[in-house]
Amino acid sequence: MIELPKRSRPDIHADINIVPYIDVMLVLLVIFMMTTPIIQQGMEVDLPQGPSKSMIFTESKDLPLVITVDRNNKYYLSSVNDGGLKDLDESKAYDLKTLINQIYAFHSYCPKCQIIMQADRNADWGEIYRVMLILDNNGVKKVSIASEDPNK
Repeated sequence: MIELPKRSRPDIHADINIVPYIDVMLVLLVIFMMTTPIIQQGMEVDLPQGPSKSMIFTESKDLPLVITVDRNNKYYLSSVNDGGLKDLDESKAYDLKTLINQIYAFHSYCPKCQIIMQADRNADWGEIYRVMLILDNNGVKKVSIASEDPNK
């Protein structure tokens, strides 16, 4: 019988090369680190200057509802947590009645959550005061006004 020559098989190494995955993850980490400070809740407004203090929110359910009033007296709402608000569009301007109803729904869902009003310094502060009076009359007693620290 004829004996065939034995072929030598190359050694198979079943290793996963994870270096490209690490590179991708590091790039994503850098992107998120750079964009996170840029992300701010609410619309961009020119806040009035005055004394301010930082607010610390320990739990995601304690995150505030932000009412934004731009220089044209248009109202916007934004919230990180759901807070009983359905289909909340942060780029949509709300009329006063809808704004009050949404805030009241949020306050009913989370009575201890903060409500922050950030209004442009060129907005009609008479209208802002009117909104705060309507909220106060509907049981929403604590509304904070955002300001920019002039020393920073």
